[in-house]
Amino acid sequence: MTKQDLRIVFLGTPEFAVESLEAIISAGYNVVGVVTMPDKPAGRGHKMFESPVKLCAVSHGIKVMQPANLKDAAFIEELRSLQAELFVVIAFRMLPEVVWSMPPLGTFNLHASLLPRYRGAAPINRAVINGDTETGVTTFFLKHEIDTGDIIAQERVDILPEDNVGTVHDKLMHLGARLTLQTIADIITGTLTTTPQDKLIGDIEPTPAPKIFKEDCRIDWTQSRESVHNLVRGLSPYPGAWSEMVADDASQGQIKIFETSLPEPTPEGVGAPGTVVIEGTRMFVYAADGPVEILSLQVAGKRRMDTASYLRGTRQENIRFEA
Repeated sequence: MTKQDLRIVFLGTPEFAVESLEAIISAGYNVVGVVTMPDKPAGRGHKMFESPVKLCAVSHGIKVMQPANLKDAAFIEELRSLQAELFVVIAFRMLPEVVWSMPPLGTFNLHASLLPRYRGAAPINRAVINGDTETGVTTFFLKHEIDTGDIIAQERVDILPEDNVGTVHDKLMHLGARLTLQTIADIITGTLTTTPQDKLIGDIEPTPAPKIFKEDCRIDWTQSRESVHNLVRGLSPYPGAWSEMVADDASQGQIKIFETSLPEPTPEGVGAPGTVVIEGTRMFVYAADGPVEILSLQVAGKRRMDTASYLRGTRQENIRFEA
């Protein structure tokens, strides 16, 4: 089977998936259809938002399907009419069996972790939040339970101390596109081998990576300063870690924190969790075992700024963060 003979349907939504879709198209494969999320209103003007994957497909003249219900009979019939041999899934919704079992060569998914670690919706965030020093991408064939199918291939990458979720996302996006192409090539040639995830469990413990909600982003200053620092890294630049700042007049305001560091040596003195110490244009907030330096932040209704700019424009007396 040649690249042109292999009929592929691609399923995905965000920018992370676009890199792989572009790579598949550029490599000369025959993408006969794309499935992505329905358009939805977004922003103050409620302008209809089209997914990055849809915009990519339209730019290449590829048929786009946007079902609200993946079990809808009309959608299933439309999908079947494309006569695709292979489905490729990246950053999409959970598929019903009637969809993933359709193509004769199977349906494989690219997942942004080293499975069986970080099964779920937020693998990149969770790896950085947990202070991991390594992550990667995995391709695997879909089965009933989410992110549990037989592993086809994996590639690893370091998480560096200076990385945040944004930089790790981009590393995995590029690495994932290469692994996706390699997986398709191995499927065509029939040279791939798979490994059931059950065989890895014991050496590698399965780790959940549930969706990130607002309360997950709240900083708990009673945790260690390393935990606070990693939470900020794992939520920057989006959705952003946050905390409630309390002033001496008891007024409160929510502040997002995007960059922190762990200063050495630490400022003189000790403080209860949430205590703020300001030294010139630098701000330190105490966690359970010492201070964290705040490097950039955003006050509600304002733009993101470095700490020095923030301190020049605000009162500095008797402020603290809710622990």
